[in-house]
Amino acid sequence: MLSAVPRFAKIAAIVTLATVSVLATFADADARRGGSSGFGSRGTRTFDAPAVTRTAPTQAAPIDRTMTTRPPQQQTATQPPLGAQQRPGFFGGFGGSMIGGLIAGGLLGMLIGQGFGGGFGFLGMLLQIGLIIAAVSLAMRFFANRQRTQFAAPGAATSYNTSAMSNPSASPRSSFSIPAIGGAAAAAATQKTRQANDEIGLQQADLDRFEQLLTEVQSAYGKEDYAMLRGLTTPEAMSYLAEELGEHATNGVRNSVSDVHLLQGDIAEAWREDNAEYATLAMRYSSIDAMVDRTTGKLVDGDDRNPSETVELWTFVRKPGSDWKLSAIQGTEAHQA
Repeated sequence: MLSAVPRFAKIAAIVTLATVSVLATFADADARRGGSSGFGSRGTRTFDAPAVTRTAPTQAAPIDRTMTTRPPQQQTATQPPLGAQQRPGFFGGFGGSMIGGLIAGGLLGMLIGQGFGGGFGFLGMLLQIGLIIAAVSLAMRFFANRQRTQFAAPGAATSYNTSAMSNPSASPRSSFSIPAIGGAAAAAATQKTRQANDEIGLQQADLDRFEQLLTEVQSAYGKEDYAMLRGLTTPEAMSYLAEELGEHATNGVRNSVSDVHLLQGDIAEAWREDNAEYATLAMRYSSIDAMVDRTTGKLVDGDDRNPSETVELWTFVRKPGSDWKLSAIQGTEAHQA
């Protein structure tokens, strides 16, 4: 009976099944992209997006890896409580079952002389395949548009830039500075804005330390210096960094990071809560960042010769009598080669 099925019909069915599977997988993978994901904790502001600044003009990626419990008032239908069963996506729930059932039923029916065309032959089979692909494409566009709407950045907020950084076309400077470039009126306006959003009154020494931490953390990460990383980060942030390093080791690669230089920085916000002080900084920095083979040192991904620019938001925390430590990192869509 199987020999009666035309060979090209079998091939067409197999190609269709593979195409739909790839499309579903791609849709899920694409939904997880959109800039570097965030990890760590920003205290009670963990699930609040930091305001955009001149350094980071696009909204930061949400923190999706954290040990912080989402406040009840922030739990919505689209964001269920931690520990609750996640609502399956279209391809993982009813939609996936429906499409899978259509395909499986069509293949089975084709093999016994029905389905994928039924009594209408090969033209009917092509029509059904086209309808299935059209349904899949429509569903992908619908859920992609819904996700973009959900995570779209709100209207640009007031920039909290307090650094005397030159614009990207000019020669970059590698430190934070207060106040911003401009005349006395501009400086006064910037200082007023800073005071409104900097609740703890960060000093130049704090900004210099943030720049040092950027370099020290990146260097320790590239060297896989666990001891140094533990001294520079909170236990939670360290756990995520160690997890990434462990995955690299399992895959036989190493993330080589060197020549880290801060190009521009803004204070997004600084505040107090409980017995701690937090500061979120938007930082644009350059570095030579590449993935290399652990054994041979051969380049696997990235560029091990030319620096690239990255824009991220780093949150630091300190308690009385202790130094600043890295608490969270959030990526943005502003990545430059």
